[in-house]
Amino acid sequence: MAYRSLREFVDTLDKAGELVRIKEYVNPELEIAEITDRISKTPDRNKALLFENTGTDFPLLINSMGNQKRMCIALGVENLDDVMHEIEALFKTLSTPKNGMLEKLAMLPQLGKFASWMPKVVKGRGACQEVVMREPDLSKIPILKCWPEDGGPFVTLPAIHTREPHTGIRNIGMYRMQVFEKDMTGMHWHKHKVSARHYNEYKKLGKRMPVAVALGGDPVYTYAATAPLPDNVDEYMLAGFLRKKKVELVKCITQPEIEVPADADFIIEGYVDPNEDLIWEGPFGDHTGYYSLPDWYPRFHVTAITHKKDAIYPATIVGIPPQEDAWIGKATERIFLAPIKMTMVPEITDMNMPVEGVFHNLVIATINKEYPGQGAKVMNAMWGAGQMMFNKILVLADGKVKIDNYLELAQYVFNNINPVTDVYFSQGPMDVLDHSCSKLGFGGKMCIDGTRKWEEELTEPLVPFKLAPSFSKEQLMTAHPEISSLNDVLARKYDIPVLFVAVKKERPGHVAAVHEQLCANPALAGIKMILYVEHTVNAADIADVLWRFCNNMDPRRDNMYGGKDRNILGLDGTRKTKKLDNFERPWPNIIAANKETIALVDAKWDKLGLGNLIISPSLRYATQLYRGGASVLDEE
Repeated sequence: MAYRSLREFVDTLDKAGELVRIKEYVNPELEIAEITDRISKTPDRNKALLFENTGTDFPLLINSMGNQKRMCIALGVENLDDVMHEIEALFKTLSTPKNGMLEKLAMLPQLGKFASWMPKVVKGRGACQEVVMREPDLSKIPILKCWPEDGGPFVTLPAIHTREPHTGIRNIGMYRMQVFEKDMTGMHWHKHKVSARHYNEYKKLGKRMPVAVALGGDPVYTYAATAPLPDNVDEYMLAGFLRKKKVELVKCITQPEIEVPADADFIIEGYVDPNEDLIWEGPFGDHTGYYSLPDWYPRFHVTAITHKKDAIYPATIVGIPPQEDAWIGKATERIFLAPIKMTMVPEITDMNMPVEGVFHNLVIATINKEYPGQGAKVMNAMWGAGQMMFNKILVLADGKVKIDNYLELAQYVFNNINPVTDVYFSQGPMDVLDHSCSKLGFGGKMCIDGTRKWEEELTEPLVPFKLAPSFSKEQLMTAHPEISSLNDVLARKYDIPVLFVAVKKERPGHVAAVHEQLCANPALAGIKMILYVEHTVNAADIADVLWRFCNNMDPRRDNMYGGKDRNILGLDGTRKTKKLDNFERPWPNIIAANKETIALVDAKWDKLGLGNLIISPSLRYATQLYRGGASVLDEE
């Protein structure tokens, strides 16, 4: 389905009972984000929010794709798997050998579909240019400051358009934009991103780089800007495929080299001068649930802002999961499963990215296994596939396992692993936002091959696990006072040989020493893995444990084997410091609203039309924050 405007999408959400209109004034600085955080983390109250009084001329839409239903409405499908099945069918049709003339002629309608998806440049101005702000002023737009330690307001849903200077090939990506002046922002282009490569080419040429930013319009545009497409594949071709209608583009007014969707709500036109000094950008409360810390990035100079007469400003917040971005990621997981199966990993049957893994950190895949060593083959193929190169932890199981039933999955995987032979460690490129790497953008990876083992893969029989009768959580915690909490529920109740341990680390090598001591205890016989997190985390909350653990561990650096047979794998997911771990990089704080914002939102809650008061999710993390603002003081 193609939406003619963001406003039409808003009306569709409203009719579906998925929107709340908020007429009370809410400050875009911190307050809108705090309200959205409460709503997005309350499943039975999770709605899109339209803030109609922002202190500017424009309403603000947020959390519009923040659950499965709204994500499906945005893409015009009943189920996210519908897109995957359509792509799979298309691949099969195009790749099947065609023997006769009639079969070849039958392909013409399919080829015609491709033409109907390709974007088209139209003459004249588009609806996005009904109003032209030739003296651009970003303060006229309700741009959010989301979290207390953010470096300033950030544009959070920008579809950023650039062109490769030699080939003219377009790229649309989504990168946060910190507002510094009324007509200047930063451009948060990581070195792995296509726009960064375009920037480097302009730098070699010594030329200014034209850039345009689209906001709003059909929500498919926003999704397409986030999609992990291969290089040189036009994002607007994907958008045309998803909406079943080609995207109409118009030339920018002050940057005519760039074309943008005619029906977008806002266009921010400008340029980046590669010869200009970079700007110190950040911090920013990021999708990992931690602040991404400041660094040097290019300056974007705004030359014009254009918009529809009835424009709606779209925004999102990211932070401790779950947030709206989890559902955008879920759409990517489902949509891109078919291309992965058809072109790179044919044995894969399903894939899941748990929200606690914040996209790249944790990926689960099931495969049709037909020979020994196939798990390792899949591991290497996936780590070489596009943005899967950033994956930190990969878990493999057989195709018959229900991938979204995490309890059943864990039972299956741990019944099928020997921690010594079936857990692989590697290293490679990592997301620049991964703060656990000793070096920026380069770190360790781990694959847990939980597939059924063939005889050739076994070094010893796999014995079913049963927790020893002598195991006592209380006795262990008494013997090890540095353990603040210990979760044995999976081992005790479900026969899954895993423990979660929160430990207060006070000296170098402390976690490794605790692991040795625990593994020497006969009561831990049969345990295969112990996950360690810092003492401020409640080990009973498995979702929180996994979120913190996946963020804070470099698998290659932070693994340790203990026990008489060195077969109990420990993984250190605690915070790393220079003093205790010889870790040289600054460590970020987790993200939480401040008490002043929480109090302001509490005071106006009854006027918002959102039902009974929802307690701020940030309050549960107040005891887990460290001193030092966005960057933790090393002595903490």
